[in-house]
Amino acid sequence: MLVCIGYSGGGTAPFRPWATQLPDDTELVLVCYPGREGRFTEPYATEWDPLCDDVVDAVATDVADRPYVLFGHSMGAVMAFEVAARAERRGRGPSTLTVSASEAPTDWPVRDGTPPNLEQSNEELVHWMSTVGQLPQALLDEPELVDMAVSLLRADLTVSRSYRYRPGTTVQAPMQVIYGTEDGRAPAGHAQRWTGLAGGRVRVDELPGGHFYTPEIWAAFPSRIASLGSFTK
Repeated sequence: MLVCIGYSGGGTAPFRPWATQLPDDTELVLVCYPGREGRFTEPYATEWDPLCDDVVDAVATDVADRPYVLFGHSMGAVMAFEVAARAERRGRGPSTLTVSASEAPTDWPVRDGTPPNLEQSNEELVHWMSTVGQLPQALLDEPELVDMAVSLLRADLTVSRSYRYRPGTTVQAPMQVIYGTEDGRAPAGHAQRWTGLAGGRVRVDELPGGHFYTPEIWAAFPSRIASLGSFTK
């Protein structure tokens, strides 16, 4: 089972095509935050810890007693790390944790003005989303959808601002860290910072492209997610 946790301002739609990339015996499970898609009528989360607990409960319900790989991208990477740590304390941690395109929890949230951040205007946030590939041209031509995308992003940035890493928190499951070579400043250095949070085996993989890599890589991303047997010390 592959469980995916989304990024700031995103929903489950970007992950849904991955179902066709998985082996027949692997189920795709997508975590939906409040305020979007099937949870549209629910208010946005405003604090990190309650949202994280909500995700832990959702994952526990979906996976039951089955083994699962936990994947998170960008904000979802830090969320996946925290979910994995809490799930391990409950005795139901993932078989593998794969984190993508994010600074390590010890360095996050970034407070140096790096976009996206709450101090930016709506126009600046739209520009950032369109530049990194989060907001496709088809949506840019729909003002109502753009406004919704900005609202979702601001809601998730608000949640992110309340996150605090608790010193000593680690994940015992094998950890895979993936980053894009053109994703912001010093992406390789950010990726290496994750290794100090891994209590077990860890590997770091570099891929071409920026925050969402390249369209071709993203479309077939499950093939990049490591299985337990492919880890090295």
